Amino acid sequence: MATQHTHPHLATDAVSLRRTSRALTIGIAINTAYAFIEFAMGLWQGSMGLVADAGHNLSDVAGLALALLAMKLVERQADNRYTFGYKKASVLISLVNAVILLFAVAGIIGESIHRLFAPDRIEGWSVAITAGVGVAVNFIAARLLDADKGRDLNIKGAYLHMMLDMAVSVGVVVSGIIISFTGWYIIDPIIGLIVAAAIIYSSWGLFHSSLRLAIDGVPEGIDPDRIVEAIAQSEGVVNVHHVHIWALSTTETALTAHIVVNDINRSDAIRNAVKEKLKGLGICHSTIETESESCFSGQGDDSD
Repeated sequence: MATQHTHPHLATDAVSLRRTSRALTIGIAINTAYAFIEFAMGLWQGSMGLVADAGHNLSDVAGLALALLAMKLVERQADNRYTFGYKKASVLISLVNAVILLFAVAGIIGESIHRLFAPDRIEGWSVAITAGVGVAVNFIAARLLDADKGRDLNIKGAYLHMMLDMAVSVGVVVSGIIISFTGWYIIDPIIGLIVAAAIIYSSWGLFHSSLRLAIDGVPEGIDPDRIVEAIAQSEGVVNVHHVHIWALSTTETALTAHIVVNDINRSDAIRNAVKEKLKGLGICHSTIETESESCFSGQGDDSD
């Protein structure tokens, strides 16, 4: 029997989507402008720290743009060919974003290692001032995304990258100041390697989470054992089996399950009670099939 879903949270979600969309758009604009200025300054001064940070900022711009694209695709309605809509695109985009970051880091590492053996002379104060602007830019972008970072894996990834960029820019500021006072030019490629290590560290978690969702693994924060236990303890439920949990998108989790009920005439009431309980556990899209005890005892408890 088909069941209807109610979505009282849609109005709140619409407000969140508009706020996040605006935040992403502003973040893309200010980070693009800053990345090109930082890259040009890095080439002019011969600073690998600035060039590496500019490259990271540009990759973050791509990440912000992909996150914005994911939001737009998620909003598209389902049709006869895509019955779930385009929600899964948000997972694939998150995975692509992580892969781009991991590939980009290879170039930074190579150039930084080269500069370790042949460091260039750079103007420390120019580097420090340029990176200081980056601290402000990334702080603004991160603050704009702060309210919604817990709602979406793509937004969380963008927020973490902005915070990481801010920390990296602080490091470049420090290296510029050190170079100004000491003339230790080797500090610059060292900062480039630190940037690369920070990118790998921040991107690996995003890559791992995105890959798991892409192959229909159980999303983070969802405990399958707890879900099964909650269903089994529901009034009227005798047995639960054939449980499957996966991500519809980076924000929505789905479940299908078979439950055996002690009174087949109360199937609708029992099923609706289970679905309400699942909503409290983070699963708002569930399909529950009910079976009678006599039917279940005849077929046994087979698993998929």
